[in-house]
Amino acid sequence: MSSDAIMPLTARDGGRLMDTARDILSAKQNSSPVILMMGAHVIRSGVQRYLIDMMENGYISCIAGNGAAVIHDYELALIGATTESVSKYIKDGRFGLWKETGQINDIINCSYEDDKKIGLGEAVGRAIFEGGFLHEDFSLLAAAYRLKIPATIHVGIGYDIIHEHPNCDGAATGALSYNDFLKFVSVVEGLQGGVLMSFGSAVMAPEVFLKALSMARNAASQENRRIDNFTTVVCDLHDITDTMNEPPKDCAAYYFRPLKTILLRTVADGGNSRYIKAGHAEAIPALWSALNELRELRSAKS
Repeated sequence: MSSDAIMPLTARDGGRLMDTARDILSAKQNSSPVILMMGAHVIRSGVQRYLIDMMENGYISCIAGNGAAVIHDYELALIGATTESVSKYIKDGRFGLWKETGQINDIINCSYEDDKKIGLGEAVGRAIFEGGFLHEDFSLLAAAYRLKIPATIHVGIGYDIIHEHPNCDGAATGALSYNDFLKFVSVVEGLQGGVLMSFGSAVMAPEVFLKALSMARNAASQENRRIDNFTTVVCDLHDITDTMNEPPKDCAAYYFRPLKTILLRTVADGGNSRYIKAGHAEAIPALWSALNELRELRSAKS
């Protein structure tokens, strides 16, 4: 479940965000990655300024999103808005078929022709950064391109409205997204001592992280290294009370992948995890504030 609805932070969740900020600062000090995986509603909630500032200050070293994240990021950079009435336009088959959104396919196709190794996130981020978009400074992908931070996009063919367009090339889209998956794996290889956060991604984040971590651990084991000491954080709106034990199969929580995968199974051999129940419009500004507060405290002590 993902939402841009208002949900005030509880004291408990505020404390968990402060703990997350401490982990992020420790990871940065140790040159370990801080990975933000997210669903598209994070972008729709309007928290880009906070995230870009965190990227600029080295608090986020990789962002990973689904295909819809690209669409919302692109539309916001292009026209300063991203909204469409599904209930209205699905009635006559117009949903998702705006010409401007379909231009993302042109970017993907041309990028694939020019560079078989480029990732989808980098390709669209570069197009926004270099394209003179009116609201380019609001784009996470453009900021990642400018800062040389990996921005990986993990696409499911048929999930996104741009796949409805006749200029969609499945081979190009799949190749660029696969390149991003490999880039993501390379970041996860260094996750020891780092932080992985998932905001509002019920399927993409847990599934992509699970495979990437398995690949990274396989390679690490052949080099007598371990990837077992890191922090995972999930922020969503589900009522999760137990993050220490796997729910039984007759419980709905068992099928909530962020709990089972990110908060339990991937840290079973070490590290720690925490769940934060909050809307993105509250949690991300609160995390940004916690980071600044801790930074100021440390500066005052030094």
